[in-house]
Amino acid sequence: MTLGRPTRLLVCILAAALALPPAAAWSQVPAGPPARPLASRFTLPNGLVVLVAERPALPIVVVRVALGGGAVLDPPGKAGLANLTALMLPRGTRTRSGPEIDRAIEFVGGSLDAEGGRDWSELSVSVLRRDLALGLELLADVLLRPTFPAEEFERKREEVQASVRRSEEDPETVAARLFRRLIFPSHAYARPVPGTEDSLARITREDVAAFYAATYRPETTVVAVVGDVTAGEARGALAARLGAWSIPPVSAGTPSMAPLGTPARTELVQRELTQASVFLGEATVTRPHPDYYPLVLAGQILGGGSSSRLYGRIREERGLAYSVYAQLAPARHGGMFLVGFQSENARVREVLALVREELVRLRRERVAEEELARAKAYLIGSFPMRMDTNAELASLLLVVEEFGLGLDYPARYRRAIEAVTAEDVLRAVQAHWDPDAMSLAIVANVREAGLAP
Repeated sequence: MTLGRPTRLLVCILAAALALPPAAAWSQVPAGPPARPLASRFTLPNGLVVLVAERPALPIVVVRVALGGGAVLDPPGKAGLANLTALMLPRGTRTRSGPEIDRAIEFVGGSLDAEGGRDWSELSVSVLRRDLALGLELLADVLLRPTFPAEEFERKREEVQASVRRSEEDPETVAARLFRRLIFPSHAYARPVPGTEDSLARITREDVAAFYAATYRPETTVVAVVGDVTAGEARGALAARLGAWSIPPVSAGTPSMAPLGTPARTELVQRELTQASVFLGEATVTRPHPDYYPLVLAGQILGGGSSSRLYGRIREERGLAYSVYAQLAPARHGGMFLVGFQSENARVREVLALVREELVRLRRERVAEEELARAKAYLIGSFPMRMDTNAELASLLLVVEEFGLGLDYPARYRRAIEAVTAEDVLRAVQAHWDPDAMSLAIVANVREAGLAP
């Protein structure tokens, strides 16, 4: 995953795998009338959670599986192990080779994909309603019976290494990785999900098999099913295929929360570029915290779009940056707040000064009611777009389960946003965002930018 423009950063919101209980954040939300649930929910005897949203309008079904084996569990020195394990799932089972799996899903015009994430790994299948049985059979096969063939392992590892090499040519990706190392220096969140060329070289096929055995467990797995299928049909089909998945005797454990209050650090990467990529921010609270929703509003007001303070002052009024935004990105073991921008090298100092001025103003002054109302309207009005497609709704259901948000989440989200006051925003920003404590990552021609020591 690369960290850059707001659309990319939304991916960070999906970093999770194990369900949390309903948290303190909801204790601040006013009660409302009962709302239609997003999905039906049930749990198989082995602890696997299933969420089913019936959408019969189109004869398509999407199934997304969130697995507890995310990159946060990568051993020291072997970053990329979780991602490589996930990528290997469809590359061969006890009954099918990788090419046979590819041909089977392609023959019906479907897709079967796997990828690693920071807090979870994900397996997904998309098929026409008439081919659901085949899709679920393939999904269960790669999930429960992978063999990690040696030749496929070598090929896949080389593919990931090549991808990592290419990513080093992208200044935003380089700055994003540096930024994570600065704000999470002692936590697994500092490690890149795909790994590095060196760490991938140290990973063996035996490592992949051992990671799978330790971290892929039914009681830490969530399955979201969305499309032309009933809850009863999905329950029966999944119980038949995944109900016998037994719980391994040994668990990989649970990572600690990312520490807050890390001292501010600045690091510069010299590249012969005409444009600088910059990230400023710090580790902060994550979704269960009572101040989460006030901070969401603060981020929207500061840099959430074309009507935000940073966009208006830096891009529209002065034309100093190609892009500028602020984002609060929650994950299971900690959140992060950042301001990101791209500008000409010579303008980095000026843009940084304006960003810090706006951060100080947000901590010092109560936001205007009109500005707050505009931010609320955008957040509430744009929420339904997260559920436009079956795949988007399936991803949202995984997040809902991860953070214990409840299947009436759309209604509760609206009430949570509406309940935030200007005083809440001021108090939350003062408590959690301090520009003097924020770390800075810059990839630029630092000499041209006047940043060289």
